Amino acid sequence: MFSKFVSLLVIVVLLLTLVGCAAHTHIVGDGAQGMQQQEARQWYILWGLVPINDVDSQMMAGNADNYTIHTETSFLDFVINIFTQWVSVTSRTVTVTQ
Repeated sequence: MFSKFVSLLVIVVLLLTLVGCAAHTHIVGDGAQGMQQQEARQWYILWGLVPINDVDSQMMAGNADNYTIHTETSFLDFVINIFTQWVSVTSRTVTVTQ
């Protein structure tokens, strides 16, 4: 009985660590017109609830009127998060394409 409880608890914890593996795309104006990209890492504490740095996508786009913002948990973020999520720190990648 105890081993079933522990197994279920481990599965629930593993599933909770994978929550939020989603990508978001925001199109500004007509969207990206070229392939010029800038990338930054957004850091959070409390498992994604509180941002601890400021990634300004408008500043990353410069004075462009048309660009695309893509935020995701990349493979590198996933690897980083394996080691940092135990102290409640996680990251996501923000990519701005002009």
